[in-house]
This record gives sequence, C-alpha cells and structure tokens, in this order.
Amino acid sequence: MQKIRCAWANPANPLYLHYHDHEWGVPCHDERRLFEMLNLEGAQAGLSWETILNKRENYRLAFDNWDAHKIATYDDAKVASLLANPGIVRNRLKVAATINNAKAYLRLCEEKGSLDAYLWTYVNGTPIYNNGERIVTTPLSDQISKDLRKRGFKFVGSTIIYAYMQAIGMVHDHAADCDWHRPV
Repeated sequence: MQKIRCAWANPANPLYLHYHDHEWGVPCHDERRLFEMLNLEGAQAGLSWETILNKRENYRLAFDNWDAHKIATYDDAKVASLLANPGIVRNRLKVAATINNAKAYLRLCEEKGSLDAYLWTYVNGTPIYNNGERIVTTPLSDQISKDLRKRGFKFVGSTIIYAYMQAIGMVHDHAADCDWHRPV
C-alpha cells in the first residue's frame, strides 16, 4: 500500500522523502541538529528547501559538522573558502550569519543551558499539533524570532522560525490526509 504524504514531499527525491518521513515534525532535542537546522532554515531564505536539503551533507562538511565553537572562530581565510565552495549556498550574508549565529548560540547556551532548553520552554516541552493548515507565521514564531534577533541571531525572521519549528517538531503540521498526520 502506497503511503500518502504531504504534497510538498517530492516523491522523486529520496532525501526529501526521508526528511518528510523521519525528521519533519518529529520532536528534536539533539543540540547539534537544532543548531544545524536553525542555520539551514536561514540559508534557505529565498530558495527552496529541497535545494538546501540536497546540500545538507556539504554544509556539514563545510561547517565542521555544526560545531559552534569552531564556527565562532572562523577567520577571513575560512570565509573565503566557504564562499568558493560550490557545495553550499555561496551568499556572503548567509555565511556571515552562520558565524554570527554560532557566537550568539554560545552566548544563549551560557545563559539558558542549551538551545533545546530555550526553545522547548516556549511550548512547555510538548509539540503543537495543527490540522495541516498552510501557516507561515504565528504569534509564537513572531515572539521567538523577536527574541532571537534581540540575542543577535541573523536570518531568523518569523517565517524562517515557523519553518524551523516545523522542522524540529515543535509544531506538527503534516497535512490532514498525510499518513504522518497523527501524533508521533
């Protein structure tokens, strides 16, 4: 029996299907993946998520497997090598934002203990289940976006943060007819 998936999950791309079936909407508490997804969602701005997903392994290699301590120390030579790397989106502002976000992330962790602890307090540790409506922002994504910007993060507008909340399972937005719509 063929599975019914959300319409956005490109059936021709195995990476996309795996992402839909095993990651999107699944609560994530892995600190490195939370940091990775925050930056990948920002890198996606103006592009398709599929483009970023197809480059995710290249991003992991280019950004030292999302080690924020290493990323925070990147110098001009490292930035130049990133901007020359065809495996990632070579946008100067997005590369700079990732380095900036590593520094902001480390400060946030000093204050809150972890990105995981910070984020999940917004939903009392429990994902929000929606009815598969097409939502791009909410008052909660507005609030988190505003607070992250105040803390120095870049590429964290409300639309990006809502997509991030979906990606890490803070929000479960599988379409009503999707086989993954039920709570996981």
